[in-house]
Amino acid sequence: MYSLVSAPVLGFDLTRLDGGAATAETLSRALSLVPADLDVLARHLPGDDVRDLLWRDVDAATMLRPTIAGLAGQEPAGALAQLERAPIGTADTLLRCVRQDILDWTWNKTGSAWTQDATAVRATAVVCDAVMATYLRELLPADTRRRLAVGWLMATRELPVRPLDLGPQHVAVTALCRGLETIGATGLDRLRTAADRVRPGTTSWSHAVHTVSWAVHTADRVRASAAAQLRLVQAVDAAGIPMADRAAGVWNLLSGAVHALTVSDLIEDALLERLLDPCLTALGLPVFGTAD
Repeated sequence: MYSLVSAPVLGFDLTRLDGGAATAETLSRALSLVPADLDVLARHLPGDDVRDLLWRDVDAATMLRPTIAGLAGQEPAGALAQLERAPIGTADTLLRCVRQDILDWTWNKTGSAWTQDATAVRATAVVCDAVMATYLRELLPADTRRRLAVGWLMATRELPVRPLDLGPQHVAVTALCRGLETIGATGLDRLRTAADRVRPGTTSWSHAVHTVSWAVHTADRVRASAAAQLRLVQAVDAAGIPMADRAAGVWNLLSGAVHALTVSDLIEDALLERLLDPCLTALGLPVFGTAD
């Protein structure tokens, strides 16, 4: 369920989880890793004896988190509060996204099989530990969280901080996210109204987002578009948008706008207007141009 191609879905889940913004930050940093970073990460992987114990807690925590699919049989009254926060994806699909999408460049084809060398395996494990520490934040013991994250924290102190690659429309994406971070109560009211008006959960909205996703794929901007969605998760958190509003349509409104913005130089004006204009109007921002 989670992949870079379906980053809006991942973002929808992260924006409704206690550790979602921190997970988005870790994933964003992982997107900027390069081959020279692997040795540093690999050096900070804890021993197998330590990780075996930590991952027992991870496995136990994953069993405690309800998913949308798992709530299907419950009474509506009992499921409603959980549904607001229940993720669509799972820890396993997030780990697969890290290993096979974000760190896809660490794999090499040997005969008919794809494999990682020992350094890449260890480096990937450090990233996965850190992602689970935040993704399962409220379900893990505090000491387990800290020990899962320590390898990543120590390694990233040694690595350069690189700008997040948001693609050709990086200036516009950054401006939208910064505008959201300072939205205030009046702006939030406008966002709620816009979400109610355009109903970003309808079939027509979903079709528009799917069309943009195809443009993202064909333009080879999947990683940049995913980075933009992760940046948006952090902006929503910084803005303090209530959880109920995120779940009720505000996230879909914002996510659709950012998704369209990443390929605004490639898609038809009518499609761009459908997804972007309601959000810009609510935020009080001007219509952006294309690449700077």
